[in-house]
Amino acid sequence: MTVHSDLAAHDGTPNDGTPSWLARLTEGSLARRRPSRHEALAVLGSGDDVLLEVVAAAARVRRAFFGNRVKLNYLVNMKSGLCAEDCSYCSQRRGSQAGVLTYNWISPQQAADEAARAAAAGAKRVCLVASGRGPSDRDVERVARTISAIREGHPELEVCVCLGILGAEHASRLKEAGADAYNHNLNTAASNYGSICSTHSFEDRVGTVRHAAGAGLSPCSGVIVGMGESDDELVDVAFGLHELGPDSVPVNFLMPFEGTPLAGHLELSPAKCLRALAMFRFVFPDVEVRIAGGREMHLRSLQPLGLHIANSIFLGDYLTSEGAPGAADLAMIADAGFVVEGADEVTLPAHRRGNGVPVAPALRRRGPGTEVPANA
Repeated sequence: MTVHSDLAAHDGTPNDGTPSWLARLTEGSLARRRPSRHEALAVLGSGDDVLLEVVAAAARVRRAFFGNRVKLNYLVNMKSGLCAEDCSYCSQRRGSQAGVLTYNWISPQQAADEAARAAAAGAKRVCLVASGRGPSDRDVERVARTISAIREGHPELEVCVCLGILGAEHASRLKEAGADAYNHNLNTAASNYGSICSTHSFEDRVGTVRHAAGAGLSPCSGVIVGMGESDDELVDVAFGLHELGPDSVPVNFLMPFEGTPLAGHLELSPAKCLRALAMFRFVFPDVEVRIAGGREMHLRSLQPLGLHIANSIFLGDYLTSEGAPGAADLAMIADAGFVVEGADEVTLPAHRRGNGVPVAPALRRRGPGTEVPANA
């Protein structure tokens, strides 16, 4: 369905070629007004004939709040596989036959070494991730020691933690240990959640984001696009996230691993990914919007256009799949006219301070859990 034509048919087009519905949406976003549902759906339903106009409009918003900076984030998979949850999209899920690396907790020093690699490559934030439903007291203490080891060598790095479902007590303990942020994605709309997971609920995820924010951790929560959701459901989860007030919103694109229920599920094109990114930028004009997993597979040669919408990416490898060479990403950023955000620069604007032709994913065979250096 092409929604934009219904809107544009009644009100003409500005002299600069931008459809007037898109011009109004852009001005509202610059004023930090959340789009209406009709406007958000118009972005997702816009045709290829206005794709570049949609990208340019989202780019105007991105530049207004984040200039030409790109924030680099780096994932450290501290415990891979071995998860009892049944999330359909996940290569680490219960019963997964994806053949991913499986190992128990790496040591704090190993994680600190990975963080040092990240810092040397220009990353500003390191994301410490462990598979599982949620952390035990012992897990939280282990992560606290890891944060301490990272701070000893690189106090300038932001540390984000992602350990699954989190209660208020563990959130407070992580904050006390020096974590800056906590990631827990909503992934999809509440109405679609039962189709991708049965071992925990959408409400469990919402509660985790609220516990993290309540403890003073910067809330990081986003989505996975391409799991069969409708445009309405994608808008639903965007608006649900907006109510939670995250500081960063990672937009993942489904990586359909063989050996998982969503294997072979390929419904995304580069243009569809750009429209989804643009919709999230309009909903979150002054929030860090991050292109996350799947960009190499689904955006492919249009990745530089994604940088004109999002102000943040992951550098190097992901949790269980391999990403682009770090040097190639750095070259892409420079070629597109952007600069890497420095450690001494504040990501969020002043008014908010204080708060990838689809192929099978390349399984990660370097970094933690192997003898091969990580890709950075």
